[in-house]
Amino acid sequence: MEQMGLVALAMPRHTVSEVSEEMKSLIIEKNKMGLEEEPELLVKGWLLREVRGTWIKQRRYWFVLSQDSLDYYSGPEKGARRLGTLVLTNLCSVIWPDKQTYKETGFWSITVYGRKHCYRLYTKHFNEAVHWACAIQKIIDTKAPVETPTQLLIRDIEENKFNPEVVENTYQRNPILRYTQGPLYAPLLPFPYGSLEHTYHSGKGYGSVREEAVKLFNCLQQLESAREPIPIIQGVLQTCLDLRPLRDEVYCQLVKQTSYTPAPYTAAHLRYWQLLTCMSCTFLPGTTVLKYLRFHLKRIQSQSPESEMDNYASFISEALEKTKCRECVPSWEEIQMLMSRQEMLCTVHYPGPGSCQLYISSHTTANEVVRRIQEKLGLQDSKNTFALYEQNALWEQPVTGNALMADILTSFSTKESETKSQWKLCFKLYCLLDADSISVDSIEYLFLFEQCHDMVLRGQLPACEEDLQALAALRLQCIVGDFRAHAPCPSLDELFPSDMLEARVIMSLSAPQALPPCQVAAQGCPTTQRFTSGLLAGTLWSHMSTAVHKQKVEQDMRLRSRLKEESATVMGSILERWKGLTGYSRRDSMAAYLTIVRQWSGFGCTLYEVDFYISSTGSISQKLWLGVAATSVSLYRQGEAEALESYPYGQICSYGISDSNTFKITAGDRDLLFETTKLTEIMQLMNAYFSAIRHQRGKGEDADITIAESTEVGFHHLATTPTPTLLELPSHPV
Repeated sequence: MEQMGLVALAMPRHTVSEVSEEMKSLIIEKNKMGLEEEPELLVKGWLLREVRGTWIKQRRYWFVLSQDSLDYYSGPEKGARRLGTLVLTNLCSVIWPDKQTYKETGFWSITVYGRKHCYRLYTKHFNEAVHWACAIQKIIDTKAPVETPTQLLIRDIEENKFNPEVVENTYQRNPILRYTQGPLYAPLLPFPYGSLEHTYHSGKGYGSVREEAVKLFNCLQQLESAREPIPIIQGVLQTCLDLRPLRDEVYCQLVKQTSYTPAPYTAAHLRYWQLLTCMSCTFLPGTTVLKYLRFHLKRIQSQSPESEMDNYASFISEALEKTKCRECVPSWEEIQMLMSRQEMLCTVHYPGPGSCQLYISSHTTANEVVRRIQEKLGLQDSKNTFALYEQNALWEQPVTGNALMADILTSFSTKESETKSQWKLCFKLYCLLDADSISVDSIEYLFLFEQCHDMVLRGQLPACEEDLQALAALRLQCIVGDFRAHAPCPSLDELFPSDMLEARVIMSLSAPQALPPCQVAAQGCPTTQRFTSGLLAGTLWSHMSTAVHKQKVEQDMRLRSRLKEESATVMGSILERWKGLTGYSRRDSMAAYLTIVRQWSGFGCTLYEVDFYISSTGSISQKLWLGVAATSVSLYRQGEAEALESYPYGQICSYGISDSNTFKITAGDRDLLFETTKLTEIMQLMNAYFSAIRHQRGKGEDADITIAESTEVGFHHLATTPTPTLLELPSHPV
């Protein structure tokens, strides 16, 4: 079996001539101290120690803390037998006393983790426990950093990277750097003993970081014989996502397993390169390990030119230049593509029935996709801006410009399993800066038409019944053409706002209904008689509950019946209007539709539901719409066309998130507070509008917005203020 602890370098200061039992851990404990006859004692006293055997017992020992170790003896007298020693290094850790243990046992406990031992110590006195914990931690903090043989060798390789003979000699004389079929006894890099960094993921069953590092090496070795490697690769990546310190460790393990492999061109060996490819597209290693990895890749390319290993090394080198830390582990599809060094196919939908497919890599951002689609559709010169949206049947949200497409697509799988609905990406207008510049024959005009129609269906266009029916008829003329008796016709839900129809029906049925006789009788009875005890009372209550349930069922049936009748009436009116549009072309229908929509003064704004609103004048309202447009921010009562208040951007001094669900805008001497769940979306959209305004002003164009000279456009505090009053989020331009 390989001597895992042997270290023999070109430089004498790193040479280790013997392999002791300690070296199996791959940890060099510098200046290892033994117990002197008269050590410098720091703390001593009686403590209970947990002893594990057939039963867990607590036994009383005399503990002595010195500068180098924590020892315990059979008693305090001179010459007492030493029963155990825990050597203290900077990798040791101490868990302080906690109330939960005291409540359960009646003792305050501290736990000391060493390389070989773990001491769980108990005392009845809190101050004594804290005193021991502080003293031990101070000793640990004074210790020099412990380095593993792998770290020393990596440093030697970096120092001699321009001397191939020395590097080759280092690899040949140190098996720890080369491929092995044997197990790993301890991590290649130093980790604290008993580290608690993993406790936030304790529900996933992780052990200590050191234990997980050894387990990961075993997983890597299983790749060679696994029939399906993707689950193992995903498991390794998930562990590295959860336990950040293990990322450098896995990189070092993979460099080891791809160095001096007995059969480098076999499919089993290439599995290591495939995992290394996935790692390079998911996480970046630390600076030291990154240099070591780059050196390893160049070395492999020079040793095996025009081979599969050369191809993987080249791909990994390019990926390391682009990789940012991922939010999700790559999906099954992405791992398959990475294993063959190919790109994924991504489908992006347009407003309406259209869509396109693009090839993306693990590093492609939403901004890049938006730019490519704009070029593909000839929209790169548009004055308006576009964005990608995550959508399902009931919900949509804009995608941040710097978000990775691979993470978004991976998150869809999780969301679909949680919401039981299909998710998709949609390319849409984001900031409508200049509607007049849109050509009637352009695809941008179609986008505007489709997005306005979506707004109508959501009930966000405050229009009268006649206008809504006219819009529905124009929609039919646009998508179906001239009226025909048996023409396929979309459902009313696709033409007319269903919420408005349902609200009207509910209002018509809201008149008080007669109560069942049992409830009327109950209301006339005294309290003592109404709730009599015994079996009879239970029978009466059951009868009342049945009557209430029956009444509710009848109300639901009445509501459905009235909805059906009202829907038929509205659909009939729409069809009559549709007949009158015979001869309208698709272009004419779209133009007429948008003409009606543009009659609303808030045309082009994005509406966000605001649950609560307060101004500095003391007025309070509920259920409002906050409209964010190209030139101003406005407030509307839901369903009303006229704005309650409107604030041009030139009057806004600052805006931002003041707490977890409150958005604040300062306009002049007024502070406006809004409670909403769309905080980040409002922030991003306002940032995007201010960024577009600044861009237009930079080009010398008229942005139709007057802004004071002292205003910092695009920043959350738009006027000079002594100190920021809001939590300022970074801008996310699209």
